Amino acid sequence: MAEKKKVEREFVEASTGKTGKRPAVVTAANKKSATGKRVAAVILWVLALAAEVCAILMLNGTWYIPEEQKMYWLIGALVIDLILVIIGSQLWKKANRLDPASKQSSVKFFLWNNMGLIASVICFLPIVILLLANKDLDGKTKKIVTVVAAIALVLASLFSIDFNPVSAEELADAQQAVGTGSVYWTRFGKSYHLDPDCRTLQNSATIYQGTIEEAFEANRTDPCDFCALDQA
Repeated sequence: MAEKKKVEREFVEASTGKTGKRPAVVTAANKKSATGKRVAAVILWVLALAAEVCAILMLNGTWYIPEEQKMYWLIGALVIDLILVIIGSQLWKKANRLDPASKQSSVKFFLWNNMGLIASVICFLPIVILLLANKDLDGKTKKIVTVVAAIALVLASLFSIDFNPVSAEELADAQQAVGTGSVYWTRFGKSYHLDPDCRTLQNSATIYQGTIEEAFEANRTDPCDFCALDQA
């Protein structure tokens, strides 16, 4: 018996005659959640910028801090800056999995998915430059605080970059392939599965079940190769 081939389907709008894939469907709840996370991320980034401004004011003497205490205050401001930037970036990335951007404009897609990286640069690069240019700061304090600021810039950038951004087109493809059925994923796996009895799930004690949108929210955006092969 010949193997049944999977037919690539194309949807045509009856009223307009336009062809193309169906757009991603983002529920009102997901849109609301994504918007809330993005607003929170922006607020945290603004607070992080305020922490940097405080560090700059301490550095140039506008905000007077005794010389023997200045290093600790500067490091404290940088640590707060780092924490706020990273939390904001994680919220932004999670929002982008709930309500992803389109890949139609590659530049806009890159910038939108890496707003956390942009925030990291804004919140740390100016203070690094000012530290390097400062000639009044105690030598030991300058060296230590500059190293801390540089490390904070690297850490913030690494935690803020979205190395595997999701597009609206990818969500649309997944929704079309899965339909209204459930998908499955594990605590540490990177893929979602169409088959709960997939051979790659046999050794997993805990398996999560949900919609494709919930899988994307959990950062499981890659279909299992074995499931996809079995479904073909």
